[in-house]
Amino acid sequence: MKTKTMKLWMILSLGACLAVSCTSNKETQTEEKETAKVQGPQVNGEEVTYSTSSTEMKGYLATDANKKGKRPGVLVVHEWWGHNDYVRKRADMLAEMGYVAIAVDMYGDGKQAEHPEDAGKFSGQVFKNIDEAKARFKAAMAILNAHPDVDSEQIAAIGYCFGGSVVLSMANAGYDLDAVVAFHAGVALPIPPSDNIQAKILVANGADDPFVPEDQVHAYKEAMDAAGADYQYIAYPGALHAFTSLDATAMGEKFDLPLAYHKEADEQSWKEMQKLFDSVFKQ
Repeated sequence: MKTKTMKLWMILSLGACLAVSCTSNKETQTEEKETAKVQGPQVNGEEVTYSTSSTEMKGYLATDANKKGKRPGVLVVHEWWGHNDYVRKRADMLAEMGYVAIAVDMYGDGKQAEHPEDAGKFSGQVFKNIDEAKARFKAAMAILNAHPDVDSEQIAAIGYCFGGSVVLSMANAGYDLDAVVAFHAGVALPIPPSDNIQAKILVANGADDPFVPEDQVHAYKEAMDAAGADYQYIAYPGALHAFTSLDATAMGEKFDLPLAYHKEADEQSWKEMQKLFDSVFKQ
């Protein structure tokens, strides 16, 4: 009788321990999730080097260390000034939103322009050799796709000024992108719109940007319509070129160029980008 009683006691004790252990594990998991929420995103940025057969590029990859599991990836292409702190800041902002972002280097060796003449020269060289431009973009895309936190089935690209024209051109070339967003981008592109386009596209430009004349906008829209592309073109009233950059006004004054920051257009265009991403990505 004592033996049966002891066995019963041991079984009940073991069951109680297992119940406590399970409860403890659940509580720990809940606490970890709540801690992550309280802490918010923890952006980690790292230098990445990649190359084509002829060019070495120096990019920047940003992730949220507090986010677990696979997530969409976003390529970010710089203005004509080159791969600088601004494009890295945008990559960090995307990481805070839960994406893995790579700030692309389209000029090679992390090259930056100090003067508009150099910027025009560097950007012109890229577009004059569109095959090399495609190879550089593709190399950055491969780095992003290979990242362990990236869902390679969910990839987008955004770009600013020169970079906006780059991502629109890559969309026109038929690259496997879910969404493409171009901010204050030229639309007279080295690769014109065609039925190869796979991405949903958003173009966010300044309505008063003299670098993007109305005849070019009209021609772009006609070509996109003819290609049957899924796109949206937004022109923000009162916004000039480079309206998303806080440094634009000072740079415009320094070099006597029609550049200026426009807070409302900057914030609204970023929200439009988020809406597009929400519509194409599953997280």
